Amino acid sequence: MCLHSEPVSFCTIALAGNPNVGKSTIFNGLTGMHQHTGNWSGKTVSLATGCCAVGKHLYTFTDLPGCYSLHACSEEERLAGACLRETTPDGVLVICDAVCLERNLNLVLQILSVTSNVILCINLMDQAAKKGIHISCSALEKELHIPVIGITARRKREIRRLKQFLDTCMFQKATVNPGFFKNLFGEPILRAEMASELYQKAVRLEKPDTRSFDCTLDNLFTGKYTGIFCMLLLLLCIFWITLLGANYISSQLHNLLFSLESWLYEQLSLLLPEKLCQLLIQGCYRVTAWVVSVMLPPMALFFPLFTLLEDFGYLPRAAFNMDGCFSRCKACGKQALTMLMGFGCNAVGVTGCRIVDSPRERLIAILTNSFVPCNGRFPTILVVLVLFFTNKKAEFSLLHTLWLALLLTCVILFGVLMTFFSSWLLSKTVLKGIPSSFVLELPPYRKPQICSVLLHSVVHRTLQVLARAVTAAIPAGLLIWLMANTMAGGQTLLTRISVFLDPFARLLGLDGTILLAFILGIPANEIVIPIIIMAYTSQSFLVDFESLSALHTLLLEQGWTLSTAVSILIFSILHWPCATTLLTIKKETRSWKWTALAFLLPTCMGFLLCFLTTCMFRLLSGFL
Repeated sequence: MCLHSEPVSFCTIALAGNPNVGKSTIFNGLTGMHQHTGNWSGKTVSLATGCCAVGKHLYTFTDLPGCYSLHACSEEERLAGACLRETTPDGVLVICDAVCLERNLNLVLQILSVTSNVILCINLMDQAAKKGIHISCSALEKELHIPVIGITARRKREIRRLKQFLDTCMFQKATVNPGFFKNLFGEPILRAEMASELYQKAVRLEKPDTRSFDCTLDNLFTGKYTGIFCMLLLLLCIFWITLLGANYISSQLHNLLFSLESWLYEQLSLLLPEKLCQLLIQGCYRVTAWVVSVMLPPMALFFPLFTLLEDFGYLPRAAFNMDGCFSRCKACGKQALTMLMGFGCNAVGVTGCRIVDSPRERLIAILTNSFVPCNGRFPTILVVLVLFFTNKKAEFSLLHTLWLALLLTCVILFGVLMTFFSSWLLSKTVLKGIPSSFVLELPPYRKPQICSVLLHSVVHRTLQVLARAVTAAIPAGLLIWLMANTMAGGQTLLTRISVFLDPFARLLGLDGTILLAFILGIPANEIVIPIIIMAYTSQSFLVDFESLSALHTLLLEQGWTLSTAVSILIFSILHWPCATTLLTIKKETRSWKWTALAFLLPTCMGFLLCFLTTCMFRLLSGFL
């Protein structure tokens, strides 16, 4: 029952299967890599390659995109089909979900019509057993004439067993008839009948109603009246827990990093001139320390919570709830998934737009992803909310953070609404077209893998995003210090540019300092508030405040009002994407034209809304 008559020392194996069957988990287990696994379709839209050695043999594995068919109806199917037909791997490891085996067998039959070098791996056997589904691998082997193994991929010993099974199968004589399934590729009805027959022969059900629990949850999470409410409630809970935990961690981290400043200055002063020490410590280090202390704690909590929902299987339900809204905007429902990615990092959200098949709809998703605020914009939004919409003297108690989380959720919803509006606007103007339909699988709910979630969210999300922010913060700190310490006409460059921008910024309800801070925040949005404070206090370096009350007093002295706070909240949502996101857009679209539009679209909308809001406040103040 194997695939090669002569032993070889090197083999290539392609991993194929439907979306959400654990393909990337098995790939990671076999190769030791960290391809992200997510409990929703469309996560893998490119080819990942890794190697592992079993005994004296070296294997190269290629993780193909999840697909339901080899007919090229989507980018995932095109890539998977091209790899199987054109690259001719030595073997194809087809992964199936034990819980949804009948549907998965359809793809197995298609692959067998293309190549006979197939090994079938049935994953999630533990989940199937819990639902009373018992699968006979020997019966499938007999019917399909190929090797079959059942495993639970999240267990390391099962991956080791799979490696040995592959090594044994790859170097035995093949007994499958190469033409046995050739006539099935173009006959979907015949394939479906055969898949059903195979399922009946190999599967025994103990419980007739195996999806009662999933159906109950689906009625709650995707119900007509409860779906949106549950989505908003979960979003509120995530922000609440993040704010509650991040406040203490951020304070401790801030004290630690800034306590090292004097020691670092003393050490460097022994080696470098005073001015250079000030540049490196008061400029680069201080700005970077601020970014880390403000950005790291919320990310360290937000990303794991968000990934837990993803691993649980909730994100496809959120996309389902918003599919109707995106359809009315002439966009694709998959855009909901890319929008959710943007909450962590807009650059990641732009990259995730690859899951959208239509080029027109992919562009809409890319151009509008920055309308939802990423983690880097949260510090500015939170400072404004705390100082002007909550009791700034109150401790961060449960109720206080709950109210703050509710306000933050409302700001987020404003970004979502602007995403809908901008998607509709683009579909009516430069990107006209009819929305395409798509298949969105609602995967079974699964117990999240806590260790995997922590590893991926902390190491592969939090630290990667933080590394990009630090990389941007170091040169930004250098530039800010130079502008604050370079005199021109009796004023610093920072002051002179602020004065120059002030007349235009006043029309938007801002001032020149605020607008300049957003401009200098292009490398990293986290430094907007620090720049504002430094400019207002006329300091040559970044300063901090001991209390929120002192900061609030400073801002009031500079002419901040409720109108200013509202304009800043609007502009925090609607302004140009950060430098990392813009570079990612250029890479994904391969066009400076679309990159420029991605810059101008939110910026122009932000200018317009801030101007209208300012006019409204001035009109109301005239009546009062």
